[in-house]
Amino acid sequence: MIRNEALDRLPVRHAVPELLSALAERGTAVLSAPPGTGKTTLVPLALARLMGDGPACRVLVAEPRRMAVRAAARRMAWLLGEEVGGAVGFSVRGERRAGPATRVEVVTTGILLQRLQRDPELAGVDVVLLDECHERHLDADTAMAFLVDVRAALRPELRLIAASATSDAEAWARLLTSLDGAGPAPIVRSEGEGEGHGYGVRFAAPPAGIRPAHGTWVDPALLRHVAATVRLALERHEGDVLCFLPGTGEIARTAGLLSGLDAEVLQLHGRAPAAVQDAVLRGAEPGGRRRVVLSTSVAESSLTVPGVRIVVDSGLAREPRTDHARGLGSLATVPVSAAAAAQRAGRSGREAPGVVYRCWAEAEDGGRARFPSPEIRIADLADFALRAACWGDPTAGGLALLDAPPAGAMEAARAVLGSIGAVDATGRATERGTRMSRLGLHPRLGRALLDGAPEVGVRRAAEVVALLSEEPPRDYGDDLAAAWRAARRGADGYGARWKAEARRLERAAGEAVAGGNDGGAPAVGESEDAVAGLVTALAFPERVARAREQGGHLMVSGSGARLAEGSGLRSAPWLAVAVADRTARDATARVRLAAAVDEAVARRAAGHLRSTGEEVRWEDGDVVARSVDRLGAVELTVRPLGAGADRALVREALLDGLRREGLGLLRWSREAGELRERLAFLHREVGEPWPDVSEEALVDRAGEWLEPELSRAGRRADLGRIGAGEALRRLLPWATGEAGRLDELAPERIEVPSGSRIRVEYGGDRPVLAVKLQEMFGLAETPRVAGVPVLVHLLSPAGRPAAVTSDLASFWRDGYRAVRAELRGRYPKHPWPEDPSAVVATRHTSARLRGER
Repeated sequence: MIRNEALDRLPVRHAVPELLSALAERGTAVLSAPPGTGKTTLVPLALARLMGDGPACRVLVAEPRRMAVRAAARRMAWLLGEEVGGAVGFSVRGERRAGPATRVEVVTTGILLQRLQRDPELAGVDVVLLDECHERHLDADTAMAFLVDVRAALRPELRLIAASATSDAEAWARLLTSLDGAGPAPIVRSEGEGEGHGYGVRFAAPPAGIRPAHGTWVDPALLRHVAATVRLALERHEGDVLCFLPGTGEIARTAGLLSGLDAEVLQLHGRAPAAVQDAVLRGAEPGGRRRVVLSTSVAESSLTVPGVRIVVDSGLAREPRTDHARGLGSLATVPVSAAAAAQRAGRSGREAPGVVYRCWAEAEDGGRARFPSPEIRIADLADFALRAACWGDPTAGGLALLDAPPAGAMEAARAVLGSIGAVDATGRATERGTRMSRLGLHPRLGRALLDGAPEVGVRRAAEVVALLSEEPPRDYGDDLAAAWRAARRGADGYGARWKAEARRLERAAGEAVAGGNDGGAPAVGESEDAVAGLVTALAFPERVARAREQGGHLMVSGSGARLAEGSGLRSAPWLAVAVADRTARDATARVRLAAAVDEAVARRAAGHLRSTGEEVRWEDGDVVARSVDRLGAVELTVRPLGAGADRALVREALLDGLRREGLGLLRWSREAGELRERLAFLHREVGEPWPDVSEEALVDRAGEWLEPELSRAGRRADLGRIGAGEALRRLLPWATGEAGRLDELAPERIEVPSGSRIRVEYGGDRPVLAVKLQEMFGLAETPRVAGVPVLVHLLSPAGRPAAVTSDLASFWRDGYRAVRAELRGRYPKHPWPEDPSAVVATRHTSARLRGER
């Protein structure tokens, strides 16, 4: 019996006629309906004509999470007065409850993508509703792009709906432009009774001194504040509490902080046992204790948690991050977006008026991002790139996406796919790549299953890959082989999911692997440790790691890796790392899950990264030449090279040494240094053809002025034998004839009135002539070099600075009298005429001058 009373309470019912009309006229629509209005449950039933008249339709509803899939299917079946599997069914990985009579099927976006790639026409499906678009999961974005293609090329009658409570409706409308050229898709909004029963917002700012989250670390003081807010909310309000936290670790710690609370504390997340998930979604028993549900973002959308009237929001969310260069993933704790905060708040008003406590200052509310970061911008794109290649668009340039994939991430993804044989040199999917894409696995895991099954047996390969596809609980430990045995014994929720997934993969691998065996004697021996290691190494060859003498391990990718204290794997000479992460603040990656392997397995799995050759580089102040057999960054064998090292590599290493340590590695005489200063002066004041003699310029032109000596050199000591002065002269403009003017334009010495030839210093901003004052008597004009007046440092008879001038005439007229008055008594034996311009210059004393006369 249809529960019409419950359906009538859903506000979105008023928007259904407009939605049906839009689909009939245009074929696409965007449904914007606030949380709690029934867009996930009532709308699919109306589209399938399960409530009223009209031709029967088959509707596919895609949700981002398995929990939401089951919950939505159960809710719709309840509204119809039926059990799941009849008119309403669902499909998630490893489980399907649907049949010939099913008119509405709820699936994960991953299942939808699998179906699209197997049957692009989606035969028998009339309408596809992509729910919770605002979350911007990569699978959802990809599915919509494929659906737009299908509608344009294969099935123009297929109707598409993008639905969300908080999405950028206009952007989705532009993406779903109608085939008839009438412009963006219609936007249907559920107005009026907006957000179910409504809710009030209260800000519960944390105390001062809370440190910002980084990586997966959250300040314990914030968790204490969240727990205190939960207690306060329970005291002030009726109903159950739904508390949002960023991850399972924070959930467990907050649960500990709530010990002794007169309420049932439940932990809800994607890995929670099915029994716990079902208990949360069933609600409390009549007359039972109040409940506090601590949840990750899995409860943000599409779920009604019965009894909840209060939401406590920590204000934090987790987003994936990928180090594409090293193939390492990590999670970042970030402030929750405004759209996600609205979704979380809406959980409080689903069944009655509610209240939400936001654990941040009200002044910070306006500074939050409007929407979550699109996963396509921040995630590993290998799976996306393979799907696009199998779809026939290797660059994804022709796909209808709200955000284009970053070029660097796509390049890294295609490199991974090429290394495992999933795409060819042009980026097109190979037959092997097509088989991988149909396994419902990340391409790396697909490679491990396809290549591992013939060597270790289909069943064993499937079991290990099932472990890798969903990381085991932390209490299973960091040894993958031990975790494998624990999962096989385990009766917990993870163990049940693992067994189901292993069976699914065994069936899929049996179909995909040519000549697959029945799981008999594995090629690598009976040891489960060996099997786990090989399969893991095939999945993540860049993460194969060798122990280092100084402790820890070095991955083939070049990242350091460290195991937890007390790990039984610390003594393993080689590891195949399954799970590791590295935050921006960490120098090495933390190993969460790994298997011990030997060098033979490492070479087998990462063989495409093996190279052998000469390596010549500047290291520790000299040239180091070696013959190296390496696996990526890991050196397998090293043999020193003597004089037979490649001369070109040696030359490049010497140049690198000059770049790092400077031209001081050459032999610089005083004359060489002065020549360089003269040339620098001419380059600055005259310009071409006088050469730039800066460090950078000289290293760049080493082939012009350091040859042939540089090519003959083999080590640091040989550089020290190269005379820099003689080499520099090779840069003089000999071809134009200007080289002959060097002494004219920038002379080493200038003859002064006394007849002395005084050295000019070119090392400063201006040429300097340091000369005794008496030797300049009678000279009115300041000497010039290359047209530039020199800076004259006039010295006392003892050679000490007496005055500095660039205008001798002015000095004789105005400054000389003060100098004469100060020094005349100190140096009475030297001439101090009143008018120096009328006296002959001298470098002698007054007595000697008289004797000479």
